[in-house]
Amino acid sequence: MKKKDIIIRDIIPLRGPNMWTYRPVLEAWVELGELEEYPSNKIPGFYERLSSWLPSLVEHRCNYGEHGGFLRRVKEGTWAGHILEHVTLELQNLAGLPGGFGKARETSEYGVYKVVVRAWHEEVTHTALHMARDLIMAAIEDKPFDVAGAIEELSDMVDSKCLGPSTASIVDAADDRDIPTIRLLADGNLVQIGYGAAMRRIWTAETDRTSAIAETISRDKDLTKELISSCGVPIPEGREVNSASDAWEAAEEIGLPVCVKPRDGNHGRGVFIDVKTREEVEKAYAVAIDEGTAVLVERSIPGTEHRLLVIGGKLAAANRGDMITVTGDGKSTVNELIATQINTDPRRGHSELHPLSIIHIDSAARMELSRQGLEPDSVPAKDRNVLIQRNANHAFDVTDEVHPETAALATLAARIVGLDIAGIDLVCQDISRPLDEQGGAVVEVNAGPSLLMHLRPGVGKPRPVGKAIVDSLFAEGESGRIPVAGITGTHGKTAVAKLLAHLIYLSGRRVGLACSDGLYIDRRHVQKSDSANWASGHRLLLNPAVEAAVIENGGRTILGEGLAYDRCQVGIVTNIDPAAENLARWDVHPSGGEYFTTYRNTYRTQIDVVLRNGCAVLNAGDEIVASLAELSDGEVIFFAADPACPVMAEHIAAGKRGVFVRDGRIALATGSEEIRLCRLGDVPVIGRQRNPATVANVLAAVAAGWALGLTKEVIATGVKTFGLELPDPATLLPQGARRSPPAAFRN
Repeated sequence: MKKKDIIIRDIIPLRGPNMWTYRPVLEAWVELGELEEYPSNKIPGFYERLSSWLPSLVEHRCNYGEHGGFLRRVKEGTWAGHILEHVTLELQNLAGLPGGFGKARETSEYGVYKVVVRAWHEEVTHTALHMARDLIMAAIEDKPFDVAGAIEELSDMVDSKCLGPSTASIVDAADDRDIPTIRLLADGNLVQIGYGAAMRRIWTAETDRTSAIAETISRDKDLTKELISSCGVPIPEGREVNSASDAWEAAEEIGLPVCVKPRDGNHGRGVFIDVKTREEVEKAYAVAIDEGTAVLVERSIPGTEHRLLVIGGKLAAANRGDMITVTGDGKSTVNELIATQINTDPRRGHSELHPLSIIHIDSAARMELSRQGLEPDSVPAKDRNVLIQRNANHAFDVTDEVHPETAALATLAARIVGLDIAGIDLVCQDISRPLDEQGGAVVEVNAGPSLLMHLRPGVGKPRPVGKAIVDSLFAEGESGRIPVAGITGTHGKTAVAKLLAHLIYLSGRRVGLACSDGLYIDRRHVQKSDSANWASGHRLLLNPAVEAAVIENGGRTILGEGLAYDRCQVGIVTNIDPAAENLARWDVHPSGGEYFTTYRNTYRTQIDVVLRNGCAVLNAGDEIVASLAELSDGEVIFFAADPACPVMAEHIAAGKRGVFVRDGRIALATGSEEIRLCRLGDVPVIGRQRNPATVANVLAAVAAGWALGLTKEVIATGVKTFGLELPDPATLLPQGARRSPPAAFRN
């Protein structure tokens, strides 16, 4: 190893909740070598170089909790692992991502640190981490570093790989409602919202409710016009034409000026507005036919184009377009005026982060210039106003101005075509007046409309269109969740998981199980390899047939992968035995006075993610496990064979729930009230041996089934039949025992 070098020894992607935080992170194991002897204040010029290259680090408060706190630490002296954490986060921030969580911690090995940073996109964060290492080394060695180039490269990755702003607005809105999301394409905008049978899918502004037929209709402008006009939506008169001469004939029939556009084009390509001469009509036809399979000629509607966004049958937002003009200075060409007067606007750009697009001279713009006796290279006279585009970017939010009758027509048009999300283009002079009294008309109905113009209008108030989409997919009170039970601990995880899945199966729900014995859907063993891992749990949550999921997570999964789910209905910890589970690979050791804390911090992850309306199921007889009760956001049910166990006795005395054994029977207690479930001898897996570990496993599964709202009949039948060859579950239960789904199973 070089002197004073930073070596990134390993990077562990934690793709779900982990011992550090609820969100995905990268955990980098970083070796400092001799740099361990050189905190930042002992490296000449390091502070000056770092702070000049990344002055925005002043925003990092660090543990001082004050503006400039991190740079103060650098000046006073801190180690390279800590600096690597902050520089990685800042590079991501400068590339367009939020800052996020970060932490640096020493390991038991001298000079080796765990550096943990929020991973908004695994590949982007991986690159940022290595860039941060190179930047810090350049600052240490007093060598040049192209900070701007690094940020530009990272920004390009963010643009190409991270969610676009439209999709991100929907994902953020789902997060605000605590509805989980899963990105289905690493570099695309296909996202699953919700888990299992409760899921919905979006692809930017299209959902799994967006009909393929409706989308096809919307692409056929002539068919769309025919359908919506038959239901009373005003449209411009016009017809399909088959040649340039036919286009002129249609224009004469309709009356000039006209609009010429492709029958099945999109994004406004090949659309010519206010066409007034035969020459213009024929030129417009030639361009339009290249953009589609046929061409329409329509009456040109006086006024300005507006885009009304309809979501779930309601008007969600509206924007108005505007003309693009430049003013001559007597020296510059039209192209130069566009570059200096229009495209310098910071709101304009090529990425989705810009609400307005860069203006180029296209065929429609050339026609406008030609009408004014100009070419792109012409030099307009000083103070001459030159029109470049009609109805360009929809930059002005006018949502609050839309007349109710016009809003009703827009929602009607979307409903007729069959779109759950639609962009309705209409032209009128005043959006606050009804269309019919001003000769306005709907000119297009678009599937998959852009959301950006409403999220970031050039002028006016942003609209919460992402929230409107989520609210249209999930009614008030719907969570997008199925019951998820996560099970961790040292011993008994698989046994508890399989028994709990059996109980849920008997309740009539289709249950998915990922455990050390494999992957199961109901009683079908679909994968026979060890499935107690992130990938298998994730696979269950992607399955739209799964109505409940039981997922086993050992210490290795939590430390090396993270949990497959963001939150769970039930979190179970069976026991924690530091001497029996080797977690040294992750620097968690059973020796010394800190083992209680290190092992507890690992397994607490399962309890940290219990929902507020959920339940932690904990072993009252295990000191470390019992201490996790204070961390649960939801209820706690303790289990232990001995009801006199101090933790259990105190819990029951407080009127809370517990599961234990009394007089040889499994008992479910709520305070002083007890339900005797069945005798231990009636449970085949317990048998005559009554092994304490097996009894504890059964009690844990019973407590979890109780937490899920399963009836005592289902639970009793389940523990009595677990492991036996079973007929249909409906034939096993006592008459009337199988009722409507318990509350935990109702979305």
